[in-house]
Amino acid sequence: INHGEFVGLVGPNGSGKSTLLLAILGILKAQKGNVSIYGSQPMSRNLVGKIGWVSQAASNLPQEIRITVEELVKLGTINSKNMFFRTSKDAKNLIDKSIEMVGLVDQRKTDVSKLSGGQRQRAVIARALASNADLILLDEPLVGIDRSARNNLLKLLDDLCHNEGKTILMVSHDLTAIRQTSHRM
Repeated sequence: INHGEFVGLVGPNGSGKSTLLLAILGILKAQKGNVSIYGSQPMSRNLVGKIGWVSQAASNLPQEIRITVEELVKLGTINSKNMFFRTSKDAKNLIDKSIEMVGLVDQRKTDVSKLSGGQRQRAVIARALASNADLILLDEPLVGIDRSARNNLLKLLDDLCHNEGKTILMVSHDLTAIRQTSHRM
């Protein structure tokens, strides 16, 4: 996958799409071959903050968890290098910019459990953006959201790719969405 490219990964259930994402992240080890991200092995210190991850269940937060959009997005700025320090001015700017990019400025103080499915998905994407990642991996981000939210989310991802120079790899069963938005499948 080249820098600034939007690639859609499609295939039937059980074909290994999510497994591939987990191998890219270094959560699973490839049984054959190897994975290289920006010339480094998965989980390398060189990759800290370069990969944003939105899992299948990321927007399905348990109802008993009370966290605002702003707090959720702030989690994206925390990594092994800064976890014991106060939020810097740069991190606060990233949080604000990420919330603005996904169109949730008016909901920044809203509890995530009160958001619609599409808004929750945008909040989770904002968390990935707040990490200032170059590569964003999304596993089935369109599941459980209505057509309008789906179209807004696809436009956001397209804008991130074209206007922000983000590289995106998105797993989806929605072949129409992948054809409509990605550079290649």
